[in-house]
Formats: sequence, structure tokens, C-alpha cells
Amino acid sequence: MIRTAVQTALRSVYPPRCLLCGDLVAQDFGLCGECWRDTPIVSGLVCDLCGTQLPGQEQESGVHCDQCLKIARPWARGRSALLYKENGRRLVLALKHGDRHDVVRLVKNWMIRAASPLIDEKTLIAPVPLHWTRLMKRRYNQSALLAEDVARHFGTKYCPDLLMRSKRTKVLDGLDHNARFQAVDGAITLHPTHASKAIERNVLLVDDVMTSGATLSVCAQACLAAGANEIFVLVLARVALEP
Repeated sequence: MIRTAVQTALRSVYPPRCLLCGDLVAQDFGLCGECWRDTPIVSGLVCDLCGTQLPGQEQESGVHCDQCLKIARPWARGRSALLYKENGRRLVLALKHGDRHDVVRLVKNWMIRAASPLIDEKTLIAPVPLHWTRLMKRRYNQSALLAEDVARHFGTKYCPDLLMRSKRTKVLDGLDHNARFQAVDGAITLHPTHASKAIERNVLLVDDVMTSGATLSVCAQACLAAGANEIFVLVLARVALEP
């Protein structure tokens, strides 16, 4: 009773506001109607390897986008919660560079829905790692925040340090496809302490954004080399190539 009274008092002083525009909303960690409409949540038919939205009927399966038809993916299936544009991009940047951990509370259900076709009770979930210098500067790994929430919901094994980035790579923004793959080549390996956890298990890799898939490919190859069964990928947002 006391707790409810305190919460009511706090809401009168600090009412819930839209995480993007700041307008009043009904619940904490939500969006107003206008921001919700402008958020590109992935739905319907999607590429089975990267999760980008495709034209067509949802019941179709095993469909791949043009990019995934051209690039060999070392993972079995992939999904994304959002498209990396408009409010999808704003949410990713707020989480990644704006210290906005509240974004995780907002996108949690979208990530869970996207992850559902990829997970069973034996899946090992792991985030794409940051180099220790970037982790020290940022103080958190945004991919780990996302991965932990997904693992908690499904009750599956979570290993935040399964992978390690042994080489600091340059920022990939602005690089073409080949340059991205060259930049991350050999940069990510399994942590020697945790490598055995991937043996004969399916691994779900979680990242914030997928552009070319170069970083996820290196992570997937490292897991497969360590003896993992199949690799699946889940991202908060997919950069969709314009037709």
C-alpha cells in the first residue's frame, strides 16, 4: 500500500514521457502515438538470414534478400526487430552512444518476438563483444544489455564473455562491403575460459545493428570452429539496402 502511494506520488511529479520526443504517455518506457507510427518495426515476410522486411506474404518461408543471396552467411537463420532508419536509427544511437539504457526496456518485446523462431531450451545466447578500450570508454556493451534480456525471458543459457575482440578495429561506418570484412578479419575469437560452452550447442549471437554482416560472420565462424552446432543471429536493427 505504501509502495503504491509512493509510486502514485512520483508519477504526479515525474509523469511517463515518450522515450523519443518527451511527450506525455500512459506508461513508462513507451512511445507516443506519433513516434510509434514512425518506428519501423519489422513484420510480415522477412529474409530468413538477416531479418530484413520483404514484400510478400508472411507464410512464405526460407526467403532471402538480394544481399543474402550474394553473400555466404555462416549462420543458419537471422532476425531483426527494427529497420535501421527513422526512429529505428534514433533508438539504436540513443542506446549505443547516448547512455540510454531505458531503450532496452522499450525494445525488449520486439527483440523477444523476433528471437522466437531461433531459440530452444538448449540455445546458448552471447552478445557481439566490444574491444576492451571501447568498453572502458562506453562503460557498457549495448549488445550485452539486449542479449541478457532475451536470455532471461526464454530461460536459456547466457554467456556475456563467450567471445572476445582481441584486435581493436577501426569504425566501420562508411566502409564498403569488402573493407568491412577485411577490417574485422581475425579480430574476434572465443574466450579461452568459455570456449567449451559452445561445443555441440546452438548459439544465438546478439548485436545492435547489422549492415554487411561482417562482424556477425566473424563471430559465427569463431563459434563454429570451437564446435558449435548451428549459429543464429538476432539484431535490434537491420540496415536495409534501398532498391
